[in-house]
Amino acid sequence: MTTLENIKLFFKQNNTKTEQAIARILLKNSMTISVAESCTGGLISSRLTDIAGSSAYIKENYVTYANEAKTKILNVSEETLRTYGAVSEECAREMAEGLFEKTNCDVALVTTGIAGPAGASKDKNVGLLYIAIKNKLTTSVKKIELDPKHKRKTMKFMFSQKALEFLIEFLNG
Repeated sequence: MTTLENIKLFFKQNNTKTEQAIARILLKNSMTISVAESCTGGLISSRLTDIAGSSAYIKENYVTYANEAKTKILNVSEETLRTYGAVSEECAREMAEGLFEKTNCDVALVTTGIAGPAGASKDKNVGLLYIAIKNKLTTSVKKIELDPKHKRKTMKFMFSQKALEFLIEFLNG
């Protein structure tokens, strides 16, 4: 088996385990989830819906790639976008809070980041990701910085994996 084949097999196995763990937790606790994605472009939603019966816990999912979508769909303030940018803790927090309110779900999961190869600035590198999760009690935001040398498609997958792992931690916490 080549190195690439080994990597693909690892991702496929890890992939399934992560999504199945989330499904078990949500179903066991009769919880619903909504997802809003920017930098992951729908990959988290796709991975969650790979599990048969996911319609029992997935409420509403959105790809809010453009800033206009973040304001229109998730109520992210234009002031937040101007002051902190779309890739920021503040934006991720507002995205999660807006999604939670809009969908009336039990848990809201959002991502915003820079998958590259373009989009970086002097303050924000390719590989920067903010994940926010909200439930009725709290909003939690996590900052992740991955190696910017990864290709865009790999970066998106890694972003989605980090978000799903954070979701498991949040749900188990």
